[in-house]
Amino acid sequence: MNTQMNLFSPVQLGAYTLPNRIIMAPMTRLRADDTVPTALMGIYYAQRADAGLIVTECTMVSPLSKGYMNCPGIYSSEQVEGWKQVTQAVHDAGGRIFLQLWHSGRVAHSSLLDGETPVAPSAIAGEGQLHTPVGKVALETPRALEIDEISEIIEQFHQGAKNARSAGFDGVELHGAFGYLIDQFLQDGSNQRNDKYGGTVENRARFLLEVVEAVTQVWGGDRVGIKLSPSNTFYGMKDSDPKATFSYVIEMLNPFNLAYLHLMEPNEQDLATREVLHPVLPIFRSIYSGTIVTNGGYTQESGNAVLAENMAEAVSFGRLFLANPDLVKRFQVNAVLNEANPRTFYGQGAKDAENGYTDYPFLADLKV
Repeated sequence: MNTQMNLFSPVQLGAYTLPNRIIMAPMTRLRADDTVPTALMGIYYAQRADAGLIVTECTMVSPLSKGYMNCPGIYSSEQVEGWKQVTQAVHDAGGRIFLQLWHSGRVAHSSLLDGETPVAPSAIAGEGQLHTPVGKVALETPRALEIDEISEIIEQFHQGAKNARSAGFDGVELHGAFGYLIDQFLQDGSNQRNDKYGGTVENRARFLLEVVEAVTQVWGGDRVGIKLSPSNTFYGMKDSDPKATFSYVIEMLNPFNLAYLHLMEPNEQDLATREVLHPVLPIFRSIYSGTIVTNGGYTQESGNAVLAENMAEAVSFGRLFLANPDLVKRFQVNAVLNEANPRTFYGQGAKDAENGYTDYPFLADLKV
């Protein structure tokens, strides 16, 4: 046990020396103006610039990757310009920010895609519902991607990585978790292809590894992270042997020398749905040779404990950062934390301005 390491210890994360190990986790907030980031989003992220690293909300690499209304993209010049004001605000506040690159795959609906059918590795519908322009609807059965379309999507990730550089980001995180497209290829519950992208774990991991290769060509490995969720059950995700599947993938990530591997522990919903890998970190810690960021409902106390046990190098916080823009400061002085309001987690685009977004009070504002 390393009792000297804690959340306030500096850490080398890829190309960057972070002042602390408190990472702002990516969180869907849906405050874009249609798909274009706004100045208000810049305020939101800059408020939280004391984090060792900020990872943005999931960001679309193409129009066909739209899973939610008012989610931002990174495939148009307008979106790049919108993100520039966000990165500038964060950098002016002394922070570092990675863009999370994302394709929703089957977690979409034709009403979000101008009538197009959602795409996936196989024509297997996910479980659950989405809010769309026509109301709350069940996930549709997607169509299986053709081989040439897969290479086009890999190129979209590549271009998204280039656009992220143009927008001033410090790096990117690949969203390989939570039942979206990369995860859909990886797990055999959603991938039943019989070509080079399906069947064996080597084939099912091919898409993920080719996307990593494409993105690291732009940034180098030391400015790229990837998020994986071995125990996620969102949208009906499952695998016949998750330990073997994710062990293979994580081992194959080692040669890329990535900035970090972002590993998600199961949440209450996952644990209640079925038996899943729990906890995740002890299973995969010895397989991965690089930096691990862990996420799983941590408090300051449990975050310090997992670092002291050398199970991870940094801890990401979601809801706590959502409700506490000055979370780092509050941790430092052991202050009371603001409570998050779930009713305002997801906005209605640019029109839903400060409500539960940029108006959570700072500690200084609470002093009499």
